[in-house]
Amino acid sequence: MTNKEHSPIILLGSRFLSPYIMLFGFYVIFHGHYSPGGGFQGGTLLAASLLLIRIASGTEIAALQFKDYLATPYAALGVLIYFGTGLLAIFTGGYFLDYEQLPIPGLEAADLRYWGILIIELGIGLTVMTVLVLIYDNMVKGEDYA
Repeated sequence: MTNKEHSPIILLGSRFLSPYIMLFGFYVIFHGHYSPGGGFQGGTLLAASLLLIRIASGTEIAALQFKDYLATPYAALGVLIYFGTGLLAIFTGGYFLDYEQLPIPGLEAADLRYWGILIIELGIGLTVMTVLVLIYDNMVKGEDYA
C-alpha cells in the first residue's frame, strides 16, 4: 500500500512531538557527563526527532528542517570536536582526553573535567545524529554502491 499523499493528522502529530523529542535529546547530552545518558543517547534522540518529520512528511518538508547535504560535514565536525579535544590535551602535555590538561584559563581540575567531557559529548551527539540521518537518507534514495 503506497500512498503518495501525507496524512495531515500524522504530519501535525509529528510536528508537535518532534521539538519535545529534540529538547529531551539536548537534555540527555547536556546532563550526560554527570548523570545517565550522554552523546550517543542524546544524538539518537535528536536523530529520532528529525527522522520522525522525514517519515511523516517526505523529503520536501524535511529538507526545511535539516538539509541532507549538511549531514556529512556535520558528522565530520563532530568527530573533529571529539578528536580535537583529545589531541589538544596531548599537545599541552597530557594524555589523549586528559581533560585536566586542556588550556582553559581560570578553571580548576574538576571544572576542566566537567567542560572537557561536555565538549566531547557534544561532538559525539552531533556525529551520531547526522550519521543516523545520513543512513536513513541514503536508504530512502536507494543508492546503489555496487
